[in-house]
Amino acid sequence: MSMMKEFKDFAVKGNVIDMAVGIIIGAAFGKIVSSFVGDIIMPPIGVLIGGVDFSSLAYVLKEAVGTAPAVTISYGKFIQTLIDFTIIAFAIFMAVKGINSFKKKQEEAPKAPPAPSKEEVLLGEIRDLLKNRS
Repeated sequence: MSMMKEFKDFAVKGNVIDMAVGIIIGAAFGKIVSSFVGDIIMPPIGVLIGGVDFSSLAYVLKEAVGTAPAVTISYGKFIQTLIDFTIIAFAIFMAVKGINSFKKKQEEAPKAPPAPSKEEVLLGEIRDLLKNRS
């Protein structure tokens, strides 16, 4: 089997395509959450704390000199990223919990008893014939 055929068989399988779609949707969801946190959640929190813009919070290690920019530790952006992560992790947790709950309900659904085998049917007919004979 050639390498191209093996790759084609691998790439066309449903799981790989499903994973690619999931990654694309996940990246888009991450952008939405980042915008939600940065543009909707953090400004009111900043106002409550005293007009602080979290994205500009930083500790300056070395001031800017000439054309060289300042060296800073941007802990405000880090706080924003932590909140992004928390929201995304919670949303994924809720989605997985819902999927697991749905699967559990399907597993608990009563199943119809299996149809009797041919042998059982024949034995039942023989029994009935013997009962009617006597």
